[in-house]
Amino acid sequence: MNILVVSADASKSVRTVALNWKRGVLAVFAALALFVLCSMAFNYVVLKWAAATEHPWLQKIVLADQRAEASRAQEKLQGHLSAMAVRLGELQAQTERLDALSTRLAKGAGLTAKEIPVTGAGQGGAESPLPAQPFSAAELGTLIDDLTQNITVQSDRLNVLGGMLVENSVNRRFLPSLQPVDGSWRSSGYGYRVDPFTGMRAFHEGVDFSALAGTPVVAAASGKVINAETHSQYGKLVEIDHGNGLVTRYAHNAELLVNKGDLVVRGQAIATVGSTGRSTGAHLHFEVRLNGVAQNPARFLKTIGESPLS
Repeated sequence: MNILVVSADASKSVRTVALNWKRGVLAVFAALALFVLCSMAFNYVVLKWAAATEHPWLQKIVLADQRAEASRAQEKLQGHLSAMAVRLGELQAQTERLDALSTRLAKGAGLTAKEIPVTGAGQGGAESPLPAQPFSAAELGTLIDDLTQNITVQSDRLNVLGGMLVENSVNRRFLPSLQPVDGSWRSSGYGYRVDPFTGMRAFHEGVDFSALAGTPVVAAASGKVINAETHSQYGKLVEIDHGNGLVTRYAHNAELLVNKGDLVVRGQAIATVGSTGRSTGAHLHFEVRLNGVAQNPARFLKTIGESPLS
């Protein structure tokens, strides 16, 4: 395409401008660039004028844009808060679980809630010379995640300890640690003594508890009755197998309250105090045997005077 440029002065020559496609494209881009620059300049001038004159219509446009941005920020913040609320709910559940475990462990240890020692987590220190900075939502989320993990680990450890405590408590029930006669006193201990019948030095394989005739005799631990009969020297005798080779004997009873094969629990009445067999008066002869060998009952009866009902 050729464009003829004719001057108003006819004496001057006519100029010819050739317009090809490359020049057309450059012209279009130049026009667009000029339009964009003009638009930006117009918007800048209008906004400056609106800010200076506080025009209501333009202020509404600006406020609408600010409200939209604030709404998006609020939605984002609400999402973070919801996630943190979920984490806090998990922490609360974990804390309640730890409280339940602590109560169970305390009961297993024989403590009441008031007897559990509690120490406050005191904190302090000099004020930092650096300016304080608030935590970001991401930082708080990380702290909550770490705390959740620590609580989970502690909970698992308490569960293991609780299982061990329960197992230990069960085992204790099968150890002859309960005094078999309440409110009695020892009239003869374990070991060598003067035999009351011969006056000679003889080994006494148990402990004698002096008590009034008819006083209840209770099982020192849970177990199975393996013997309930009258013996020529022990008189009316009860033997209880507690497992692991441990057997207890209760001799010279006036009356037997259990039979061979019965299962008894710790503190259950199994006989009454008497003076049957080789005896000089009302008392209970109590023996503890391990794999058939007599043991000192004091090794098991650590709390002499413990009530049979405890």
